[in-house]
Amino acid sequence: MEKQRVVITGLGTINSIGATVKEFWPNVLSGKSGTSSITRFDTNQHKTKFANQVLGYNGLDYFDRKELRKLDLYSQFSLIAVEEAVVNSGIDFASFDPAEVGVIWSSGIGGFDTIQSELQSYFENNRTPQFNPFFIPKLLADSAAGLISIKYGLMGVNYSPVAACSSSTNALIEAFNYISWGKAQCVVAGGAEAPISEAAIGGFNSMKALSTRNEDYVKASRPFDKERDGFVAGEGAGALVLESLAHAQQRGANIIAEVVGGGASADAYHITNTHPEGKGAMLSMGKAIKEAGIEPAQVDHINAHATSTGPGDVSEMKAIEQLFASKKTPLYTTATKSMTGHLLGAAGAVEGIITALSVLNDEVPPIINTEEPGDFITKPVALVLGKSLKTKINYALSNTFGFGGHNASILLKKYL
Repeated sequence: MEKQRVVITGLGTINSIGATVKEFWPNVLSGKSGTSSITRFDTNQHKTKFANQVLGYNGLDYFDRKELRKLDLYSQFSLIAVEEAVVNSGIDFASFDPAEVGVIWSSGIGGFDTIQSELQSYFENNRTPQFNPFFIPKLLADSAAGLISIKYGLMGVNYSPVAACSSSTNALIEAFNYISWGKAQCVVAGGAEAPISEAAIGGFNSMKALSTRNEDYVKASRPFDKERDGFVAGEGAGALVLESLAHAQQRGANIIAEVVGGGASADAYHITNTHPEGKGAMLSMGKAIKEAGIEPAQVDHINAHATSTGPGDVSEMKAIEQLFASKKTPLYTTATKSMTGHLLGAAGAVEGIITALSVLNDEVPPIINTEEPGDFITKPVALVLGKSLKTKINYALSNTFGFGGHNASILLKKYL
């Protein structure tokens, strides 16, 4: 069977620099930071006192009180982002066989806030088991995928790939696979995360993974910078509607970008540290490029994983430099976690949205806060620092890597 071409026709998000894509994209291009002091809990005893929160969020603006009792914050973000993506795509699910439309939706952690609050209540109330009846479904990382399918009556493939911080890039790759193999006509894909809680921040602090730049937190996320000291936790969701090109053309859809390759690999090295030579990252990028049938030199732009951790940024750069060694023109590289923070399992979806819009609009967003790049940056990499860059983009990669040594890269192409 001939493989189907796959395109992106809808986008939706909620995160620290935009409650919608319409709000988000201009903020990305202008280099807006979403980092703020944590307001969700008392940080007095915590080493890190800031994060990328969705400030001013009130679930009652989107859901009624009865429904909210059933939804962890990550599921709330999921449903909000998906609704925008569906509206943005102009799709009418009633025109499909429901078995031909799937949901592949991920989260690295799932209902972390629910786990903490329910267990805290249990121990504070003398271990009396008065748990919320929705405790278990609220915490499960796959619940959001089920909730989305229920809301829209979608009966196709439905699951949640969990691969730490590469989770939602894996979701996009799997959506691409199912459509290209002819096993689905359309898939709603993406991910959500809500990790701004005492346990999550405390846990990442104990690993020395988070920045502790409390006196200058707006500039804490500084990818590739000599003074980087860890990532900044973020929250939110990103949703993309993927469908076969044939179906999108048939309904006259607005096509944002084409998905042409996906690559996944393992470092097989360490549970939290990336491979020091970037071997796994090079494999995932190389697989995506090979599937597209192009040469590395044809890639114009990369949205790097670049979390602002010491070894992580170095290993990714080594992988990029090795894979693209033959490229004679600049490889324009951004790292948008400098603005959004690190959304963990949702990072790939939000950065997938950014990469798709970069391809559509021929504009590379800036890396903010990076004042003195490390001396490990060499050609052909050209970091886009401080302000966005207008340049022709035919092919763009988005990278995400996660604890466990999981690597995932997706390659997008300008739709012509």
